[in-house]
Amino acid sequence: MVAFYSSALDGVAANPALPIPLLLRLIAFEGEGGPPFQALHRPGLPESAVAAVLAHPLLYPRGELATSGQAAPDQRARLADDPSPLVRAAVASGPESTHDPRTKVRPLPDSVCVRLLEDPEPSVRSALLRSRHLAPSFLSSLVRHHDPAARRAALRVWDELTTAGRATLLDDPDPEVRRSASLCACPHDARLTAALLRDPAAALPEVVRRGLLVRTDAERFLAEGVHLVELAGNPSLPADLVGRLAVDPDDEVRLAVSLRPELTEARRAAIDFTVDPYDRSDVDWVAAGIADQDVLRRAATSAHPLLRRAAARSPHLPPELLRLLAEDADVVVRTHLAVHHSDTPEEVLMSVYARLGGTFSAWMATGHPRFPREGLAARFADHPEGKYRLLAVRDPAAGPDLIERLSHDPHVWTRQAATCDPRLPLPRLIDAIAVPELACSAGANPALPPGEMALVMDEAGVPA
Repeated sequence: MVAFYSSALDGVAANPALPIPLLLRLIAFEGEGGPPFQALHRPGLPESAVAAVLAHPLLYPRGELATSGQAAPDQRARLADDPSPLVRAAVASGPESTHDPRTKVRPLPDSVCVRLLEDPEPSVRSALLRSRHLAPSFLSSLVRHHDPAARRAALRVWDELTTAGRATLLDDPDPEVRRSASLCACPHDARLTAALLRDPAAALPEVVRRGLLVRTDAERFLAEGVHLVELAGNPSLPADLVGRLAVDPDDEVRLAVSLRPELTEARRAAIDFTVDPYDRSDVDWVAAGIADQDVLRRAATSAHPLLRRAAARSPHLPPELLRLLAEDADVVVRTHLAVHHSDTPEEVLMSVYARLGGTFSAWMATGHPRFPREGLAARFADHPEGKYRLLAVRDPAAGPDLIERLSHDPHVWTRQAATCDPRLPLPRLIDAIAVPELACSAGANPALPPGEMALVMDEAGVPA
């Protein structure tokens, strides 16, 4: 009984039509587990709900708002002075993810980050410096901070630092900061590269991959047969040594050579390399030029699948390259387009949906702006596979009778999608609340009357 009502309560907490008085009732809940997760991660929480969370006696609701990808930065920032260091650390760390992989989390204001970085609790300060959501302006301001950990964080925006800021970090009193700064600068500095190669504490493979190598060092690694994959990708490697690595016995080494940016397509094709059918690894020079039209064109028109896969990750593809990659035979190329590009053609989205299934395709069908809607009922309502019958629910022309029929479908995800649809006849919707696997979907249905939502709360023990 508890599991059933918990599930229905989760649905009600996520219901976009939940009236504010019922939302406040949910948020005020202090019973076992506190308010449902979904109530705290709703988009566009009204001010009254935010105020209720801020004043909540339990840590859990405040911590959840602090890490909500749906909350605005100024809402999360109001918890930066929370009495609990656990909540302040949650604010400092920020959201773990968002519902849409194309959506970036907006960072906290710099002034709030400054306060968090001076927090008396070390856990709060370290959580902030580990956060993936700090503004470049804040990170740049840390070049001369008294804490070495903060100065190391400034290295994350090395390319945006001033010349003076870089020089300061290269001359930092902390050896780890100096070493990390040298690693940032070594692609253009042979002296720093040589010093790092002699430093036993340096990350040698990374230095070999990125540093400006003198020929003697490159030849030494080649003769010793160590770090050859990293050496093969080093931009400063002399052309004749590139040629020697292009015929190395190790397939990983040859693959690394094949990705070098200076190679012509003919030279690339002459290398005997193997690409894993589902390899999604990035390519440094394409990632660095993710908005550079020349870089994207070279990668998108290459015969090398890893270069086309890298190009397909760019949301900046011009229309002609988008059309080219949409017709690519490589399934990973098309999958990257579906995830990263809002203008991906419908036929590509449908092919990716058909291949992957599962929660990723469910997200794509509901969250991608170009995923088709019209005509799906006629095409898929009687399809033998449940994942296609589910698509019929997306069709705006699907009538209440079809939605009700699909709410009894053998495929559970199809039943849930139909149960969540506001076209479902009310008697069936009320009945579905009593079906364990449909209770959450029924609770989330915007057509559920407020009186029924309140009844779910009553039965779950949420005080009026």
